[in-house]
Amino acid sequence: MNTSTVQIIMLIIHYFFIIFSVIAIVSYVILAIISVIETIEYMKKNSFVNYKEILSSTFSPSISIIAPAYNESLNIVENVRSLLSSHYVNYDVIIVNDGSKDDSLSKLIKAYDLIQINHNINEQIKTKPLRKGIYRSTNPAFDKLTVVDKENGGKADALNMGLNISKNKYVACIDVDCLLLEDALQKMIKPFLETTDTKVIAAGGVIRIANSCIVKDGKLLDINFPKSWLEQGQILEYLRAFLLGRMAWSRLNGLLVISGAFGLFDKKIAIKVGGYDTNTVGEDMEIIVRMRRYMEDEKQKYKVAYIPDPLCWTEAPDNYKTFISQRNRWTRGTIETLKKHRKIGFNPKYKALGLISYPYWFFFERMAPIIEIAGIIYFGILMVLNEVRWDYVFAFLTLAYLFSVLFSVVAIVSEELTFHQYKKKSIGIKLIIIAFLEPFVNHPTILYSAIKGNIDYYFYKKIEWGTMTRKGMTKA
Repeated sequence: MNTSTVQIIMLIIHYFFIIFSVIAIVSYVILAIISVIETIEYMKKNSFVNYKEILSSTFSPSISIIAPAYNESLNIVENVRSLLSSHYVNYDVIIVNDGSKDDSLSKLIKAYDLIQINHNINEQIKTKPLRKGIYRSTNPAFDKLTVVDKENGGKADALNMGLNISKNKYVACIDVDCLLLEDALQKMIKPFLETTDTKVIAAGGVIRIANSCIVKDGKLLDINFPKSWLEQGQILEYLRAFLLGRMAWSRLNGLLVISGAFGLFDKKIAIKVGGYDTNTVGEDMEIIVRMRRYMEDEKQKYKVAYIPDPLCWTEAPDNYKTFISQRNRWTRGTIETLKKHRKIGFNPKYKALGLISYPYWFFFERMAPIIEIAGIIYFGILMVLNEVRWDYVFAFLTLAYLFSVLFSVVAIVSEELTFHQYKKKSIGIKLIIIAFLEPFVNHPTILYSAIKGNIDYYFYKKIEWGTMTRKGMTKA
């Protein structure tokens, strides 16, 4: 290969990285602008809403909260109390104990006066069988609670059991370790009530991190800022993702994922598409894509809604082993979903779903870590060949770093000007400091996790969920 050919190849590679970076930055800016506009409109529109009318009306749509539980003994009683504390009137709670090996079931039986009952299951979706059976409380205070004990089949299988058990129109699928705010259901149901000509098939809301927060009797009493950089970085990451990402995709009706921590679904559509896929570790993303694909194939007008209210607080990983395991699984779940539904990608038949949403997730979620690593390797090769233009390198890295910091600061400001959950003094300053440190502290670990996820998926065919050890939310 002669010198001119090598130079042409290097020029092509240079332009590829430059074009990819520019498109990524422009995309993030556009999404941020749309998100800010959407959030402002939401705040104005909902400042006049009387949610008490929704929660007190017996005509409010019926909702089942479905919460899978596996070895959640540490938090199970407190978290179920949180789910039972909703101000919504027409709902019930279905806890699916997915073959736990700890004392989760016995704790629930004791705390909520449960007894085993006979209950016919309309098995519309095939699941693992019951283990000990179905339980209801003898205490009228807990008449909304149903506990199902089944053989272990994984989170998706447990959610499918909940879909079979539920008799309500809508289902709110939630991680049992999450803390659901008392007004979450009436805020989440609102998008389903607002539209007439467009069917809302699912809705999501903002998830916040509860590490170091004080919880008592299933209620969030005090919001604290965690001490470790890992946890602080995740708070910032969630602010960016939810306030400057998913709000925009909701406005564009291009949302491909609703957090598995908390989402509200039209049960009829969820069952029609076959429920949750038990053969993926990214069941929360996969079911949304499948429901959207179904609606597109049926040529029905639909929407996946999203609201910026912080409705649910969850315990995030507080150690790197668990954090890497979680992000590894997220990567594998994204790969599986995009691969399974590759038919919609770049397909005009699926309109914005195929021509905007899928390409964005493919290039800037699925491929971004691989392209970043390729860039690092290529930079190393250039250094060995002494072909580095250090003035260009410095300018490029400075631009990337400052954009990353600025994007994070915009997310922090958006939070401060809207819901302002972190009210204690100096937390805003701490978040800004983390914005400057995060590219050096958390991002390398996220990148490593994503690459490991690719390796595990393609070379080791790994399908396990991975470990997610809980320490429990801080009790008052």
